[in-house]
Amino acid sequence: MGEENQLERAYNQTAYKLAGNGERNIQVLKEAFQNIEDDLESDKYGKGRIIEDFQKKMAVLLGKEDAVFFPSGTMAQQIALRIWCDEKGTGKVAYHPLSHLEIHEEGGLKELHHIDSVFLTKRDQVIDLNDVIKMEDGVAAILLELPQREIGGQLPSFETLEQISQYCRDRQIRLHLDGARLLEVLPYYQKTAHDVCSLFDSVYLSLYKGIGGIAGAILAGDNDFIKQSKVWKRRHGGDLISLYPYIIPADYYFDMRSNKMEQYYEEAKEVAERFNACYGISTLPAVPVSNMFHVQFRQAKEQVEPILLELEQQTGIGITSYLKEMDEHSCYFEVHMGDGYSKIPKELLDRTFEQLDESMKHWFNQ
Repeated sequence: MGEENQLERAYNQTAYKLAGNGERNIQVLKEAFQNIEDDLESDKYGKGRIIEDFQKKMAVLLGKEDAVFFPSGTMAQQIALRIWCDEKGTGKVAYHPLSHLEIHEEGGLKELHHIDSVFLTKRDQVIDLNDVIKMEDGVAAILLELPQREIGGQLPSFETLEQISQYCRDRQIRLHLDGARLLEVLPYYQKTAHDVCSLFDSVYLSLYKGIGGIAGAILAGDNDFIKQSKVWKRRHGGDLISLYPYIIPADYYFDMRSNKMEQYYEEAKEVAERFNACYGISTLPAVPVSNMFHVQFRQAKEQVEPILLELEQQTGIGITSYLKEMDEHSCYFEVHMGDGYSKIPKELLDRTFEQLDESMKHWFNQ
């Protein structure tokens, strides 16, 4: 087996995990259902108390008139942008060049909805007001991802969000929030979800990322927008006969973790500081602005993998299961903090990062 497979296997065998909320196995589902009454009625094709109550709960959280549960965020966001393009009568939207829609959805927006994309900034930069002002004409909607995952979870300032929002409203350009990790950015902004979402016409929230549910997403907006989104949900085949196996875990883990985002944010800053103190390692951003960041090595992937493999085998702490190449001389992996970190004994953490620093110095100062 190759080195990458060895690293993944070593990670899976560790007793502790530096990041995340733990293994995504059947226990996640069993725990969520442990106190559910046997006679609880299922939802059926988007109707029923179990789905309608949860949608109302999320609409209140996000400060929108209504919300609808989708089996996937990919489906929800393509539909949101389709609605805004139909309203404007033009098939053009703008977003970051490393948006999920651009790099992970096999051209779905173009192939399914005939919508063209406009890139607002360079791949390694955060979108700012000037990018929006300079964009080409005819854009029906702008999508902003908070945080911008592919560049380490970086964020624009809240003032910039307010400026972009006002600019769009003045020009009848719809503003959509890719808030897959919305809850995770609230501690940095020191704002409520309602505060942030008030700047946007429509909002997407993931129910499995930081929250840790099985799958699913919420799309929120005004009543007419949600009415239209339900029609498109049916067209996309998103109205499964029952969605409660996703909704119950989403609700359960939302209640468990939505108030822990401040903790995860503080732990992210602590862990980033530990990585930045190690030889040849830096984080992007240097100081995290959410619970996530990238760990970057100024060495080739094949050189770093043996160090991490040995570290995980000796300490029992899972640092990462993979490395991605940045170029032939550097690599990185992503960290997103969750419940796992607080379970690790601090003395073991100290020894692990001391060993990482020593190993990096030994390997690259020979």
